[in-house]
Amino acid sequence: MTGLRRRWRGAVELDVALERRRPEDPPTVRALAYPALIGQPEVGDAVLLNVNALALGLGTGGYALVVALPDRLPADDDRPGHVVKARYTPLQAVVLAADEDDSPHRDILAAAESLDGMPVVTADLHSALPAVIAGVHADRPETRIGYVMTDGGALPSWFSRTLDALTDRLAGVVTVGQAFGGDLEATNVHTGLLTARHVLRADVTVVAQGPGNLGTGTRWGFSGVAVGEAVNAVAALSGRPVGSLRISVADARARHHGVSHHSLTAYGRVALAPADLVVPAGVDPALGVDTALAPLRQRHRVVTVAVDGLDEALRALPVKLSTMGRDLDTDHVYFLAAAAAGRHAASLV
Repeated sequence: MTGLRRRWRGAVELDVALERRRPEDPPTVRALAYPALIGQPEVGDAVLLNVNALALGLGTGGYALVVALPDRLPADDDRPGHVVKARYTPLQAVVLAADEDDSPHRDILAAAESLDGMPVVTADLHSALPAVIAGVHADRPETRIGYVMTDGGALPSWFSRTLDALTDRLAGVVTVGQAFGGDLEATNVHTGLLTARHVLRADVTVVAQGPGNLGTGTRWGFSGVAVGEAVNAVAALSGRPVGSLRISVADARARHHGVSHHSLTAYGRVALAPADLVVPAGVDPALGVDTALAPLRQRHRVVTVAVDGLDEALRALPVKLSTMGRDLDTDHVYFLAAAAAGRHAASLV
């Protein structure tokens, strides 16, 4: 390792000189380490790297990732916890889940059966999270917001610089499924939602995957189908599902122009329980939003929400908004739709 770059909660960015490389590889690469897994890296350390994401040129994950510090392995971990995340991989992490026996929250969660009508915003992409938060706080700045991070994208919450920047805006982060690194851990979306409500005391919760997204361009082949499953979980727990729609005017791909097929499939085919699907007022009719959502009205309630003040709320966020490489001005309606969903959720508290 030749140098240290930025640090944020749970992660450190490094410069690493490659000892073994192909002719097309650069001599030095940008790498990311999670000290909770591999220890605290120092300049001069030999590091073992996984370069798959770097080689693929992934937009959200184009780092080499530090697997280990071979000459300075961390001490054995004796922290409590019996729940394993990233199970049966070389970097599986043992955590204390909020709902397991040794947790101080065990009794609360063992008795919890309901979300008590809590509004829950479900979103396809991690990039929607800050916009949803902006919408919630635009009218109700004291609202406590929980975030349940699912495992469709990044598994470690530490990868997200967005979460680091939003620490003061969130009551806490609950990582569920194979995701880990949140303020609290939970077994699945259901226990994650109950943890947000009864442990974090959230008034509104957002459910979305971590940074990154898997998509094959087919109707069913994308990680965002979990949005529909989250709607079902919210309904099963007597919460109020609020669907944040993925709407874009700038995405050149036909399947994501207007209302993305991700939203149409997740809410139209996967979600079996009704949700409030939020459309920001004033959307260009040329995007065909009303036509696209018409089949979904048989199950869901399509709600148009005023956008007054939401642009200002989005621009006041402590994080630079970006989705698929597009900023707020380039794909304004995407972020406005997420903020409108947050505003609607706040109105239901």
